[in-house]
Amino acid sequence: MSPREFSTKIEELRSEALDIFRAGVDEADPARAVARALGGSGLAAPPGAGRVRVVSFGKGACSMGRELGRSLEEAGADWSGLAVVNRENFSEVDGFRVLVGGHPLPDEAGARAAGEVADFVSEAGAEDLTFVLVSGGGSAILPAPAEGITLADKLDCTARLLACGADIGELNTIRKHLSFLKGGGLAQRLGGGAMSTLILSDVIGDDLSTIASGPTVPDPTTFADAVALLRGYELFDELPAAARERLEAGCRGEIPETLKPGAPVFERVSNRLVGSNGMSLAAAADRARELGYSVSIFSEALTGEARRAGADLAAELAHAVRQEGPVAILAGGETTVTLRGAGRGGRNQELVLSFALESADGTHRRAWSFLSAGTDGIDGPTDAAGGLVDPLTLDRGIRQGSSPGEALENNDSYAFLDAAGGLLKTGATGTNVADLQILLLAP
Repeated sequence: MSPREFSTKIEELRSEALDIFRAGVDEADPARAVARALGGSGLAAPPGAGRVRVVSFGKGACSMGRELGRSLEEAGADWSGLAVVNRENFSEVDGFRVLVGGHPLPDEAGARAAGEVADFVSEAGAEDLTFVLVSGGGSAILPAPAEGITLADKLDCTARLLACGADIGELNTIRKHLSFLKGGGLAQRLGGGAMSTLILSDVIGDDLSTIASGPTVPDPTTFADAVALLRGYELFDELPAAARERLEAGCRGEIPETLKPGAPVFERVSNRLVGSNGMSLAAAADRARELGYSVSIFSEALTGEARRAGADLAAELAHAVRQEGPVAILAGGETTVTLRGAGRGGRNQELVLSFALESADGTHRRAWSFLSAGTDGIDGPTDAAGGLVDPLTLDRGIRQGSSPGEALENNDSYAFLDAAGGLLKTGATGTNVADLQILLLAP
């Protein structure tokens, strides 16, 4: 294969990797997820004698609310809605009051919105039905510090855990015990009637008690778990005093625990998963097969350090080159980054840079492309969704005067990929079901 033919094949692979990624994102479209949950044809009849209240929060809040509102209108229901969304996904929605909360960092506007949500739910009467629509980013967009805790206290705790590489389950164990809506807290505030929650999962494994910190789900974790986790990371003594005091008071039984399984309110609450990373991974695999690839799933729960995951996938590429036909190796999950430097990037950018470095030897005989990106279109505190690399990426960046090894060590993947043309920018997608990885190998 000539250099020109090689470059042309790489461009084809990059285009097809994007095509496959979009298929995964489309599967997690919030409106489509709600429509599936309603049976595809909307609500066949008004949901009950009382009024319907709809609370929608997360990155998909507007899309999910719009679809449910359409069905409620068609069913002739008496209803009203309240939505809380991040700025990038804001839009007006008929029948809803739409508020904005910060993401990825919670803000005071989101905290005020949380108070309005609590009041809205508490006003439900005995004959009313309350729908809760939950999508990715809900924990940050709807922050609700517990009494005596400030939003700054919660942000400090979260930032320290993130810097240590804590996963979403660990983060949410802490959040639940420093909040009043998480860990079943929203369900606890249901004034009357029934509650039906439709959940678009951004958590690998789809643990409903972890998604958005489980506002309508029983919480199996305890104050003692939270303290043990923080002590394990040697963070407890560094926390703000108010946070430490609350957690210690909870361990002593002076503060009520989050709601546990068997709490009476859950007899009136149902929770249903309507979209997930696994569903998006399956849709991506279907699209890859349509394009003629032999598909293998590397992992349905890719977690751990991003740079380690990149190295593992590079080893899988070295094995796959023994196969003759076109190969697609896919994964879904959510890795983490332990901060070592002062650079800029995200877990997906760090993952693809690690992959490119590990694949620099011996893979140029065959064209390949590798994409890793967040289905929400956001990767860390950057404007990129992730990265898209190929056998020529490192050379392009080096020619621009950037060092890939130094960039990786300084957590500065964004700068190198920007120089090398390896950033993937999609803009906000309106959904969030964690990340997808797509590795394509030409015949």
